Amino acid sequence: MHPTNRSSRILQPVKLWFVYLSLFVALGLEYIPTGRTPGLPDWVALALAFWCVREPLAIGMGAGFAFGLLMDVGLGAAMGQHALAYVVLAYLANALARRVLWFPAWQQALHVLPLLLLAQAIMALVRLVAGAEFPGWAYFLSSFGSALLWTPLSFLLLLPQYQPDERDDNRPI
Repeated sequence: MHPTNRSSRILQPVKLWFVYLSLFVALGLEYIPTGRTPGLPDWVALALAFWCVREPLAIGMGAGFAFGLLMDVGLGAAMGQHALAYVVLAYLANALARRVLWFPAWQQALHVLPLLLLAQAIMALVRLVAGAEFPGWAYFLSSFGSALLWTPLSFLLLLPQYQPDERDDNRPI
């Protein structure tokens, strides 16, 4: 992207309540019974990865663990399955945050895709260790669906930060 095409607006600081609200909305979307439809995104993993990349000092492994446990309880999964996967996802997303933010949103999605695939692989491995059957390769389509939604989700979650505190026609920013 050419530098003149980039927005010159400065983002307002994120409100921590909005971060947690978006994570709880993602949790609510996960609780909607959809069956085993392949390709549906893991909303909590996607929102968690987004906020770990955008706000690595505010959201991290603790939030990943807490929301992972809420996912395990809400979905009736093996206790700790989502928690372990989300902790690893949060750690790696925090570690790569500075690098990922240098890229436009569609390239950020390509950086986050392996993290989402790893989180799903961890969940599948925990299931296999617990004695379940392999869910099939279509299970991993969820990560690709999540990566496709990275750009619109980025736009949507950053909208509140674009709002000016006060409008001043004499100030260019």
